[in-house]
Amino acid sequence: MSGRAGGKAKPLKAPKKEKKEEDEETKAFKEKQKKETAERKALADKAAQKGPLGGGGIKKSGKK
Repeated sequence: MSGRAGGKAKPLKAPKKEKKEEDEETKAFKEKQKKETAERKALADKAAQKGPLGGGGIKKSGKK
């Protein structure tokens, strides 16, 4: 018996995909997404510095 007689066969390598050239619309869309994600991250960082929002609610005194 050889060493690799049983078990799963090694998968073949997939051919490399050719790089597609992007048109102007795609480039503009990707740039817009990058800007939006950067803005969201900045807002999230700013909100995290202020603390939790909506911390109100019913406050219990501890006395019965």
